[in-house]
Amino acid sequence: MSSNKPIRFKKPLPEVKDLIKGIVSNDIATLSKAITLIESTKQEHQQLANEVIENCLKQKKQAFRIGITGVPGVGKSTFIERFGKMLTATGKKIAVLAVDPTSSKSRGSILGDKTRMQELVLDQNAFIRPSPSGDSLGGVTRKTRESIILLEAAGYDIIIIETVGVGQSETAVHDMVDFFLLLKLAGAGDQLQGIKRGIMEMADAIAINKADGDNIKPAKQAEVEFKRALHLFPPKENGWTPKVMSCSALKDDGLKEIWEMMQNFYDSAQISGDFIKNRRLQNKSWLTQHIELILKMDFTQNPKVKKLLPILTEKVMEGQLSPFAAAEDIIREYKNG
Repeated sequence: MSSNKPIRFKKPLPEVKDLIKGIVSNDIATLSKAITLIESTKQEHQQLANEVIENCLKQKKQAFRIGITGVPGVGKSTFIERFGKMLTATGKKIAVLAVDPTSSKSRGSILGDKTRMQELVLDQNAFIRPSPSGDSLGGVTRKTRESIILLEAAGYDIIIIETVGVGQSETAVHDMVDFFLLLKLAGAGDQLQGIKRGIMEMADAIAINKADGDNIKPAKQAEVEFKRALHLFPPKENGWTPKVMSCSALKDDGLKEIWEMMQNFYDSAQISGDFIKNRRLQNKSWLTQHIELILKMDFTQNPKVKKLLPILTEKVMEGQLSPFAAAEDIIREYKNG
């Protein structure tokens, strides 16, 4: 069981060895404290957080990372809770994280979902953590990646990463998971929108949720439509053919079949070597993105940039200077220190 209460660090700061010991032994209080530490923007906390992360990399086990997305109202909270309870019942340890750049505005955040996951939040084999608040998606996803490392060191078997289902968050989640599940509703009028947004192209499987009662027949029809739509996309590099299934998280129908399908994906990816290949490419991508993030932060915090940027921005807006010339001017000042 996890807690959302803010953790205040008392001086002196916790020792790295104590944090690592607590994380590896899956002490929830220590794990929560460590995640709060990596979410902090204070320099002293970041230095300690980096040490913790490096040590956790040596301790981590290979968890199965599952991304779950879908538009608000598709039933992600219920699906994750019932799916999670099914897994913990078999002895699996699961963690749930969220990637949601709007969480600071309380819009679509898992902070609200936790109140609806009343059974899972009390499960001793489950850990639920809202996304850290941040001003940019890049900052949020970086903290989520670091949280994944800590959770793997704590011995979690499955890490579910949820996205709110709008904006760029799907791409961010796709780049940090092994399997990407798209939840859909039958007759919601978002089938074509899903194709336009390109989410279907990223999905390893599509689950038509709320397939119960009067929705069973429309759900089966939606299955057919999505299977046809998937043929419009080129085959995935790993040879996996995305599956389309129906389920009712509320009734616990179809969840077992979805998990079996995910296990087949995992096993085949392990045998083919695509699992490790994907992880290696993700690590490379994380490196590049983190470098870009650090450079951007350094740039925006530079005193000369802070002083010059508003002036040049005003000139660009008034048409007195081209954006290209302004960019070159400010970069020149930045490089000159």
